[in-house]
Amino acid sequence: MTAAHNAKRMYRFDLMQRLVARLEHEEAVIGGIGNTNFDLWSAGHRPQNFYMLGSMGLAVPIALGVALAQPKRKVFAVEGDGSLLMQLGCLATVATLAPKNLAILVLDNGMYQITGGQETPALRADFAAIARGCGLVGAAWAADEADFERQVGQCLASDGPHFIAVKLDDQPPVTQTERDPPQIRDRFMRGMGAKRSKLPG
Repeated sequence: MTAAHNAKRMYRFDLMQRLVARLEHEEAVIGGIGNTNFDLWSAGHRPQNFYMLGSMGLAVPIALGVALAQPKRKVFAVEGDGSLLMQLGCLATVATLAPKNLAILVLDNGMYQITGGQETPALRADFAAIARGCGLVGAAWAADEADFERQVGQCLASDGPHFIAVKLDDQPPVTQTERDPPQIRDRFMRGMGAKRSKLPG
């Protein structure tokens, strides 16, 4: 198991490309706010992606709800370290409910990059150790890109819940997600096979 300080710092957009390239069965992906979902959008837009706008810390809770509602569908929560700090308790909830189809990816760059690069208050936090302490016993850091792909493959091929943490470099996102909440919602509902909501007017 790779220690936090030994994990290679990787490029978020590259990791999102690697993740999306592995998705072949309409897996759901919940992208946390800001640069996390910006690069998810850029890596390969799909109706099964949900792009959060302004709901800091809720990627894992939303993904948990999707996983419980659709237990036959693999679900990924992609969350930044700053956002996860706001909802650390959700890891204990995930461990308690233990949905077999849920995987959590935490992208740790040690800062609130979208608001100016302020350091998070947990620069020395080991998120994999925190997750294990909450009951996610297989939580681990990805050592490098190849290890990231290997762990994503495990998420797709075996029962979870899974937890992968990665260290990021300081590269900015490639572009930004389109800011149209009703469209994001309805597209995702169609991607999940749910009835399309009716928009007012």
